[in-house]
Amino acid sequence: MADTLTHLDQQGQARMVDVGAKPITDRAAMAQGRVRMNAETFRRALEGDSKKGSVRAAAEFAAIMAAKRTAELIPLCHPIALSSVKVEIAPDEQHHALVVTVRAKATGQTGVEMEALTAVSVACLTIYDMLKASDRAMVIEGITLLEKSGGVSGDYRRAP
Repeated sequence: MADTLTHLDQQGQARMVDVGAKPITDRAAMAQGRVRMNAETFRRALEGDSKKGSVRAAAEFAAIMAAKRTAELIPLCHPIALSSVKVEIAPDEQHHALVVTVRAKATGQTGVEMEALTAVSVACLTIYDMLKASDRAMVIEGITLLEKSGGVSGDYRRAP
């Protein structure tokens, strides 16, 4: 198993991957997640009617801050100089959900998948925090990598 998992050495011990010899390339990743809630809470989220302020603005800032601090949160993750983090929070009327999509970009020797996934996760947690007084039964779900590009392993797109 240690031969196929990059963060384990031959003895199965955790290690940070040495990316020093890897070429510098453009890297990009897109991740998504959602927060489902009751209809009243969904209405409040869309109207900005939260005691704590704008749900979307807080979640957008939280996502960007989280992407920038991923290496401090995820063990063995390399610090990356991000060139772009774009956050979109869209309503899903049918399911009373806010859908968070993050696109992260960098030019470097390792990918930005973890930055995109961390940003989505923290944005969803922030939405929950902003709205929990109205609905503690909210569900955070579907946090997933949708696509990534760049690097030796090539491109990836999640099947629909």
